[in-house]
Amino acid sequence: MARTTLDEGSANERAYRHVRQGILTGRFPGGTMLSEATLAAELEVSRTPVRAALVRLQEEGWLTIYPKRGALVQTLSDRAVAELAEAKAMLESGAVRAARPRALAALATEMRPELVRQQEVLDAGDLTAFVELSIAFHRSFVAAAGNEVVLELYDRLADRQRFLLFSYGRRLLDRAAGIVAEHGLLLDAAAAGDGDVFATTLREHLTNSYGDAS
Repeated sequence: MARTTLDEGSANERAYRHVRQGILTGRFPGGTMLSEATLAAELEVSRTPVRAALVRLQEEGWLTIYPKRGALVQTLSDRAVAELAEAKAMLESGAVRAARPRALAALATEMRPELVRQQEVLDAGDLTAFVELSIAFHRSFVAAAGNEVVLELYDRLADRQRFLLFSYGRRLLDRAAGIVAEHGLLLDAAAAGDGDVFATTLREHLTNSYGDAS
């Protein structure tokens, strides 16, 4: 009995991770209707763990289950996108203003080579790699302040950032040069210890990437 419970738990977790990863990376974009039967066949499991995974993801707000029809992957509304951009602007700008000049200077030196890496993966059309590099890049400004509580709050936004960035897909690749250049300007402002310029530059960057971030 214990082995059966363990196997069921493992299958539930595998199904959850599979569907969640598919949502976050754009394999199952917003508006997609997921089928229990199709997912179960992909994972070579019964429908039971898939059903449990879908219920869990519905509780987290990623999808809505419609009995006998499937599970509809949610999309981010314009308001949700604007609120995400605003939260990022507040946390990143606040952290830069709170960070010590020495920490900001070290951050700029450390992250400058990352701009080259970002350009390389964008040129290669590797959206997955770029999304992860971009999230880590922006997170570094929050980490520079050394406030673990603020960093924890910021990390809670990471999955929503992934979902949004992957949903933009081609748009990000089309403006690759602009994104990297804007990242460079953010590093310049941080290195100078100018929180006001950083905040203005960040809002312009978020507007270009997400839409109006005001």
